[in-house]
Amino acid sequence: MPVQAVTDHVAVLSQDAPRFASLRHSHSQAQLIYAISGVVSVTTADGTWVVPPSRAVWVPAGIEHDTRSHSAVQFRALLVESSEAKGLPVVCTAIEVTPLLRELILRLAVIADAPGRKEFRCAVTQLLLLELARLPVEPLSLPTPSHAQLARFCDQIRGEPARSIALVDAARALHMSRASLMRLFQRETGMSFLRWRQQARLLHALSLLAEGQSVLNVALACGYDSPSAFSAMFRRSLGRSPSAYFAPARR
Repeated sequence: MPVQAVTDHVAVLSQDAPRFASLRHSHSQAQLIYAISGVVSVTTADGTWVVPPSRAVWVPAGIEHDTRSHSAVQFRALLVESSEAKGLPVVCTAIEVTPLLRELILRLAVIADAPGRKEFRCAVTQLLLLELARLPVEPLSLPTPSHAQLARFCDQIRGEPARSIALVDAARALHMSRASLMRLFQRETGMSFLRWRQQARLLHALSLLAEGQSVLNVALACGYDSPSAFSAMFRRSLGRSPSAYFAPARR
């Protein structure tokens, strides 16, 4: 993936591909990962973040991660030296991509290495960092348990998002009591079992919706009995309907 210097402290990476996947790696700089089109997922030891074009992922310096797309993707990433990342999150975070932030990312990718425009590049970079610092965190992460048996069980849930499993059956599958599983899930993920499963379904749904699948198909693929039940969950989780959520990316 080509890397272009924007300023002495910021660089941009660009990749347009039918599908993209990286090996687990880390950077000495922080990274802002954004897809102009398509859906990108970022996975670390702590969890997975799945983002459509209306969102991006901030990865602090030194955190090992892998990045992959779920279909064709136009991928842009900014590498930011720690000295320029003051006031920005110290953990992986999904953020909203405002119209201003989107245009700043695209502009930096265009003007990187442009001769004689250093002052302009510095000004655009500074504005981008100021915009990043004011944006709210988005609930688009799925924590990964460190408990080996629970992690394997969670992988099974992610692989079968339409599967319905009661808490008592999950506890039986893990050879523990219902109360023990509830405590373990809360301790390992910061979520209840039901909340974690809903989040796993939500992130899977984002990938399918970004590929253009209908709300009906997505609802059934994620284990919901009807589009209205799925849309109600989506609105509760992200504050808007599926069509409204993706509208900024399609304008």
